[in-house]
This record gives sequence, structure tokens and C-alpha cells, in this order.
Amino acid sequence: MAKAARRMSVWLEEPAVKTPRTRRSEQPSGLDRDRITEASVRLLDAEGLAKFSMRRLAAELGVTAMSVYWYVDTKDDLLELALDRVFGELEVPGPEDVDAGDWRVHLRGLAAGYRALMVGHPWVSPQIGNYLNIGPNSLRFARAVQRVIAATGLPFAAQRGAIASVFQFVYGYGTIEGHFRQRCAEAGMSQDDYFHEAMAAFRVPEEMAEDFRHAEQMAAEAGSRTVEEMRDADFQVALDLLVAGIEALVAARTP
Repeated sequence: MAKAARRMSVWLEEPAVKTPRTRRSEQPSGLDRDRITEASVRLLDAEGLAKFSMRRLAAELGVTAMSVYWYVDTKDDLLELALDRVFGELEVPGPEDVDAGDWRVHLRGLAAGYRALMVGHPWVSPQIGNYLNIGPNSLRFARAVQRVIAATGLPFAAQRGAIASVFQFVYGYGTIEGHFRQRCAEAGMSQDDYFHEAMAAFRVPEEMAEDFRHAEQMAAEAGSRTVEEMRDADFQVALDLLVAGIEALVAARTP
């Protein structure tokens, strides 16, 4: 028997038509797709992706699991809706702002916002690759990124690579940062306490001592700066390098 194909996106589906055996009077009151999506985001933030289920969501809303299915057909649909909902938190420059401003400033702002999204919602990063991300908020962010990169002066063929270099870096950086925060929270420790305890316990193998000299420098630096301060500094240096790379590429391609 052939396996049913997974739908490509909730945003591409036709409006649901209920079967005749379902009466309108059975539709739960006080619910709508927005409320269900908001509750999903809260649960995902609080408990993580592994514990998320339609049954758990229904309990949070005080309804039966079948009531939720009035508004979404599958758990995948709901996760895709939740993903687009958090993309709505991102502030993006409008076309007139991009035209009048410095692309470097706008690019840094978009990168910082994307990082905050990955850190604030750790469940987001594994979902981004699972869905097409063509909801209205995701498209709004993508359109702003494209406008800003176009404003650099790079030819169109190079713009995709520039977008990938910046936002795949931010995706990876924010994902690791978010997971570290989760690990600290699960251990009941602050980021600084966790880091200090880990560094105190870590011993570099003797044959690798020369290669891992930076570990000693990190431990010394941690005495004067917090983990977040060190992470922010590293992020800015990496972003500076990417911006400088785009500037260099533009200059090399300018007659």
C-alpha cells in the first residue's frame, strides 16, 4: 500500500471542508487558529519540541484533542503555524528605510534579530529545515533580507551566497547558543557558573596542550567578562568579518 504523501505546507492547503457527519454545533467555542497557535508557541518555549503533542496542547487550552483538529489537520500544520508566528517578532526595515539607510546597519540589525529568535525559541532551529517557511511573517523577513543584500551592490548571482554566508552563520551561532542556555537551565545553573565549573573540570591532553592554549586564555578572560559578554563579542567579530567580505566582493566586482 502506497504511503500517503506529506503535504508541502499548511500555507498551500485549500480551506478545510468538514464532512457531513460533523455538525456545526460540535465546533468548540472560544477557540480559533490564532489562539491555538499562540498556546503552541508558549508550550514549545516552556517545554521544548520533544514534549509537544496535540494532547498536551489540548490540556493547556482546556479542551479535547479533537477540538484542536477543528482548526488544524495535523501536528505538522500546527508547528508550521507556530514557526511563522515567532518570525512575526522580528523587526524588519521597510523599502524606504533600506533605500535611505546604510545596508551595513540594516544587515547587522537583521542578523541580531535572527540570532535572538534562535536563542529565545530553541525549538525553532530544527523546524526551519523541516518546512518551506512561506508563511507571511517568514516571507516578510526574507524579503527584507533580500532588499538589504541587493542594496550592497552585489550582482544578483552573488546575492544568494551573501545571504547564505550571513544567515547560515547566524543560524548556527544562535542554535548553539540556545542549546547551551537550555543545558544550563536544565542543570539549574547560570551560564557563568556552568562555564566556570566545566572549565575547572576540563583538562587538556598533554599531547594537545600547545593546540589548546586558547582554553587557558578563555578561562582567564572569564574572570573579567560574563559568558554572554564573550559570546556577544565573538558574534560581532564574526559579523564584522562577513560584512568586510561583502564589501571586498563588491569592490572587486566594481569596474
